[in-house]
Amino acid sequence: MQTKLTLRLDDALVKKAKKWAKIHNISLSEAIATFFEQLPDPEQPIELSSWTQSLVGILNLEENVDDSEVLQQQYLDYLEDKYQ
Repeated sequence: MQTKLTLRLDDALVKKAKKWAKIHNISLSEAIATFFEQLPDPEQPIELSSWTQSLVGILNLEENVDDSEVLQQQYLDYLEDKYQ
């Protein structure tokens, strides 16, 4: 069963999407349906690869807040010097 869906989008975005769909020889409805089909199931947890899971918790951001701010300031100083 199909259901009609009304979307309100910027004109330029609609033009771009229609052009893309035409180039790929599909209707805009098909393009949007394909996008929606690829959305993860909200009922299923996202599974991380074992490699990604091994990285979870490797950084303790609360401990590194001061270091992060110092590095950010150093980088901003570097950019300032470079582009002056």
